[in-house]
Amino acid sequence: MALILGIESSCDETAAALVTSARAILAQRIASQDEAHRPYGGVVPEIAARAHAERLAPLIEATLADAGKTLDDVDAIAATAGPGLIGGVMVGLVTGKALSMASGKPLIAINHLEGHALSPRLADPQLAFPYALLLVSGGHCQILRVEGVGTYTRLATTIDDALGEAFDKTAKILGLGYPGGPKVERLAQEGDANAVPLPRPLLGSAEPHFSFAGLKSAVLRAKDSGQYRDADIAASFQKAAIDCIIDRLKRALEKMDEVTALVVAGGVAANKAMRAALESLAETEGLPFIAPPLTLCTDNAAMIAWAGAERHAQGQSDPLDFAARPRWPLDPDAEPVRGAGVKA
Repeated sequence: MALILGIESSCDETAAALVTSARAILAQRIASQDEAHRPYGGVVPEIAARAHAERLAPLIEATLADAGKTLDDVDAIAATAGPGLIGGVMVGLVTGKALSMASGKPLIAINHLEGHALSPRLADPQLAFPYALLLVSGGHCQILRVEGVGTYTRLATTIDDALGEAFDKTAKILGLGYPGGPKVERLAQEGDANAVPLPRPLLGSAEPHFSFAGLKSAVLRAKDSGQYRDADIAASFQKAAIDCIIDRLKRALEKMDEVTALVVAGGVAANKAMRAALESLAETEGLPFIAPPLTLCTDNAAMIAWAGAERHAQGQSDPLDFAARPRWPLDPDAEPVRGAGVKA
């Protein structure tokens, strides 16, 4: 049984975890930066990188102590190497390299998106490849066929904003503060989801790609009009976003070869209304629906450690000169999407 130390610092969560190849999370610590970024209404890269540099070493030390382990007990060190805010990514990756060099343990450079993509397998040992994955987070919105560790076929991506970004911008428009996604979800419970006429971008289009910029702009116009309650705007936005997700996912499943399950991962996967709609779709499609526990949805180091465990089991490791990457697609061979630019 292998023991993997995971390190995550791609955005605004500093995290470390110890996970075994038998799917046991022995210890996990996450240091949130919400208070530091709240005055700015979003993540400030320089502040995030500085916080990672200050917190990561003591966080790793505390995580090892929580599990009663030392670095000598670890079999490999898995660190996020991208994509993400490059300053934060570099802090975590350089720390992983230093620990690898000092201990002689192998370094495994992890794609943050692969951490999300494989996290449902940490929680559910029955989940087998290949499965259909909806990856929804603050920076990414994709549909992929997960065929194996390191093997992904992208069916869809966003041509502008990710869904998590749209939730955060909606929260900012409504004056709800940061982080916005959970606040929009809570306010939506008090509103009428049919009260505000909002668009469903790309609904019914042939390709299953996403677009949320127009929806976000419509939310701003609804707020500026003064005609609607904030709770109704939040509820209507959430319903419109979910309608888009379900429509796009249906189209992607039509284009996808046989899969074992419909899986959701990423920070927006914590949204309960989203989960309910996806569960209903999976039932209609005759597929099991699998979502990781809420603790594994947002950025965390347990998913990075697990991705490391999956790669370690295949004998994989990376050199100490592995470069941090601000962008790192899971499917580098996917055709560029018109209008998507660097977010493809």
